[in-house]
Amino acid sequence: MGISLGLALLVLAVACAIWASSIRRRTGLPWVPVRSQDVLGRELEKPLFSRRLGLTGKPDYLLEIGGALIPVEVKPSRRSPTPYDSDLMQLASYCLLIEETEGQPPPYGLLRYAQRTFRLNYTEQVREDVLALMDEMRALLDVADCARSHDESQRCRSCGFYTICDDAL
Repeated sequence: MGISLGLALLVLAVACAIWASSIRRRTGLPWVPVRSQDVLGRELEKPLFSRRLGLTGKPDYLLEIGGALIPVEVKPSRRSPTPYDSDLMQLASYCLLIEETEGQPPPYGLLRYAQRTFRLNYTEQVREDVLALMDEMRALLDVADCARSHDESQRCRSCGFYTICDDAL
């Protein structure tokens, strides 16, 4: 009786380990310590914040790889062979926030779509691109009339300004 119960528990433990490994593989993320996640518990105590840049944000995951913090943004419903520029700039802004708050830039960030993980190397050019985009966005806040930047009716319908927008599709 004792041996069969022990054997059953061992089989159950192996099955759980295989199941957990399968789930982890499907995430497409490296098998490394997770510093924080904005998905299931272990959240950041507070968002990453830079007063100097006027920027705040919470990546879905912060991984520790080789002593560096790596931001991960997850878009589980996106299925695209190439990453959207807007998603890359969101990830770049997390890299910038880590550089500001930790004093050391991450070497890269990860963008996870439904079936693929993309890597954004955080270079000086990426840093300059995200800073330029932030300047452009701030300048647009001062413009009284801002034109729609897409032709996607579904995107329009999900916008918070849909009911009051003169440019809605």
